[in-house]
Amino acid sequence: MSIGKKDLVKRVTQKVDSKQKDVEEIIDATLEEIYQSLKQRESVNIRNFGTFYVKQHRDSVAFKFNPSQKLRMMFGWSSTYKGNI
Repeated sequence: MSIGKKDLVKRVTQKVDSKQKDVEEIIDATLEEIYQSLKQRESVNIRNFGTFYVKQHRDSVAFKFNPSQKLRMMFGWSSTYKGNI
């Protein structure tokens, strides 16, 4: 199962009790800033979610994601996370 941007906007709108148009603008701006940061080879760390980064290899570039301990625990990849899921 996956959700698209439209569903994401709808879910966030319900959680924050804001106008859908406002939430969509915020999500669009957030994604654009993440994109621009990665384009400039800056990493993006979202607390309790993970870090997105670009790694330069000799003749290529790789997009990477390092999930947070919380996500690792949720999927059984970690035995060190002590918080709530």
